[in-house]
Amino acid sequence: MDVTAIASVATDLAATRLQQEVSTTVLKKTMDISSANALALLQALPSPPAASLPEHLGQNINTTA
Repeated sequence: MDVTAIASVATDLAATRLQQEVSTTVLKKTMDISSANALALLQALPSPPAASLPEHLGQNINTTA
């Protein structure tokens, strides 16, 4: 194997590694943004009124339906 082939392989490997690192960084950033969006949606939900329902509601489950 000559020197130019070795240099070419080394350059290709370095470029591939850089591309993988960039892809991983972009994926992490996308996941962070998605997580922040999901958290914002959950925080935007109104809290359920706890005191407006009678005490007996929500105590039984109808298993024959």
